[in-house]
Amino acid sequence: MSCCGPNRRQLLTLLAAAAALPVLGTNTARAQPDSLSVTDLEVVTVTDGSAVLTWTTYGNDGSGNPVPVDTDSEVWLGPADGSGLRQVFGDSTPTAYHYAEIIGLDPGRAYRFEARSRGIAATPALNVATRLPNTPEALGVLTTLVPPPGRLLRTIALCNDIHFGEEISGLIAAGLPPGLRQEAGLPPYPEVMLSALLDDMHRPDRAVDHLLLAGDLSAEATPEQVRGVHSRLAGWGSAGRDWFAARGNHDRPHLGDDYASCTPYLDHHDCWGDYFSARQQLAQYEVGELRLIAMDTTALDIAGGTLDRPQLDQFRDLCAADPDRPTLVFGHHPVTTESGLTNLAGPSFILDAADAAELQSIYASTPGVFLHHSGHTHRNRRTRPDLPIPVEFVEVAATKEYPGGYSLLRLYEGGYMLNFYKTRTDDARRWSTRSRGEYYGLLPEYTLGTTADRNHTVLRDLSGLTTV
Repeated sequence: MSCCGPNRRQLLTLLAAAAALPVLGTNTARAQPDSLSVTDLEVVTVTDGSAVLTWTTYGNDGSGNPVPVDTDSEVWLGPADGSGLRQVFGDSTPTAYHYAEIIGLDPGRAYRFEARSRGIAATPALNVATRLPNTPEALGVLTTLVPPPGRLLRTIALCNDIHFGEEISGLIAAGLPPGLRQEAGLPPYPEVMLSALLDDMHRPDRAVDHLLLAGDLSAEATPEQVRGVHSRLAGWGSAGRDWFAARGNHDRPHLGDDYASCTPYLDHHDCWGDYFSARQQLAQYEVGELRLIAMDTTALDIAGGTLDRPQLDQFRDLCAADPDRPTLVFGHHPVTTESGLTNLAGPSFILDAADAAELQSIYASTPGVFLHHSGHTHRNRRTRPDLPIPVEFVEVAATKEYPGGYSLLRLYEGGYMLNFYKTRTDDARRWSTRSRGEYYGLLPEYTLGTTADRNHTVLRDLSGLTTV
């Protein structure tokens, strides 16, 4: 796992900053009466007609330690230009891990809101990410998006970083900082989060047509891990029709006796390739008039990314043959210089600079490409391209840990709307809350992203897409 984190200097800086912060746990001690804290408020999702709010309720166990407390959930809301709030959500089912989805809102309108448990208003955690003056959580005001013009044509879920088979979450290098395990008696957290993801994909309020998985589906690509995650996906739908996967660095060919039963690749063995696709092979799919291109950006034995010459040449030829076809590209490693400078591990963590430059030059002559989806950094982030090209580069937060979810890409005739959602089964909400304590509680600062990173609309002519 040490291949996949920041360098020593960045690690020490992170730990030094984090060590002084309080960490909230999810132990099972009994809370003291009248010690309720309603915190961790996050306006996770804001669409043109809905919003999702999450928060946590804690008590004090008498020794100064926070423990989860099960309570009710309420949301009160009203137009920001009006007076008074009315209750728009209420759930008396006791939980410490609150998830409230508000529907029926008007597009492009500001609303004042308040989330409550046991009558106490929820407040943001100490994280800067939700306490900056202009955030919805700090303002108590959210503003719905304005959808692109035209009909809704298709809905695609974007996700990555499941790490099926992983047992400790949050390790960066040399076993530090202290990672988190699943609570005793509960299923392994990657299985919890994958099941919650696939559960959401079936629900009619998400109305997902296709699922894109941009790598790191396994923890270390053992035969058992690859077989396990493939079986779960195959049980949900058909590969190449319902779901589409690209390889991540954790899915790369490995060395060692544990991999000897898999197909040889140089002096390694490629278990991922036995169930999904061979290494450094591009895959093209057509969904109506929409073209999906999955790229294998993985290198051998390192965390950074690369594109071999045959794959780049094939991509260039595909684009040149049909440059105007609406195209979505996805691969594990981020591409832009901005991503390299802003992720914790630095420029060596993303796609090789020369390959990234060539890829973007191909985009410059391929007007149909409108979005590039990556994972790897475990964060929600939009970054600027290095060239003046109308392509959005989106990193989606990990499915396997806080904030624990996926993004929905809703394609309209006049553009698209992108929204991040947390998964919402009981066990998923519990683990997401527990894992927000990674990096001594600093994980939300890095992975949640801004409201605009998670939720935004882009105008683009997609009228050539079909709805079937």
